Amino acid sequence: MRWNSRAEQKTLIKENASKQKTTAGKSKMTPMKLNVKGILIDLDGTILDTREAYMDAAKAAFTATGQGMPDTSVALEIPKRIEQKQPISDIVKIEPLKFMDIYLKTFYAIAPAKTKPVPNAANTLKTLSEKAKLALITMRRVPKQAILDELRQFRLDQYFIHVVTALDTQEPKPSPEALIKAIRAMDVQMCECVIVGDSVVDIHAGKTAGAKTVAVLSGLYSLAELQKANPNFIIPNIEELPKLIE
Repeated sequence: MRWNSRAEQKTLIKENASKQKTTAGKSKMTPMKLNVKGILIDLDGTILDTREAYMDAAKAAFTATGQGMPDTSVALEIPKRIEQKQPISDIVKIEPLKFMDIYLKTFYAIAPAKTKPVPNAANTLKTLSEKAKLALITMRRVPKQAILDELRQFRLDQYFIHVVTALDTQEPKPSPEALIKAIRAMDVQMCECVIVGDSVVDIHAGKTAGAKTVAVLSGLYSLAELQKANPNFIIPNIEELPKLIE
């Protein structure tokens, strides 16, 4: 996945500081921290850096369909389109169905070896788990045990009390179905939860469900794209999340 530019992160920090200043001068009713019992966390781009796996999957699919590999920004547009159920016909000109089949099979095959945690993921999850119950929600169509095995190699599995994958739902995000399954397993109310993710899809799912929402800039989406989704907070990465949780 793409790490957003330092310029975007600096812009975000300035905007957050300005918001905090304005809020402090207006009303104590606007919370600058989240009081939650459950934290629903996205996988790719939020706690795992999946950029290399996405690029290798694209290379395999373009090669197999006899097409030249586009530049990085275009190649990383593909998983965004897939996630949002948008066409890729302007990127993949030849045999799009074959391309998609090879792309997804390659990604799932290589992801466990190619992904890596975002900086300070273990310490962050440990801190968060001491504040609230954690559940993991992913749109990957794999059994939850495969996700736990992938996380175990980084010692990240121990912090989650529940995992929901696309195989556990009839409708993936932005449907709230995955979030509903997670909170039932966690025995908390939706209004007591926050969903954290790098995607507009995560934010839409959280808003539909009635959860609080936090977007991170460590994945595929730009600051401008995430701002349009209007989450409660936008932070550079999940390492900043404990500061928002009471």
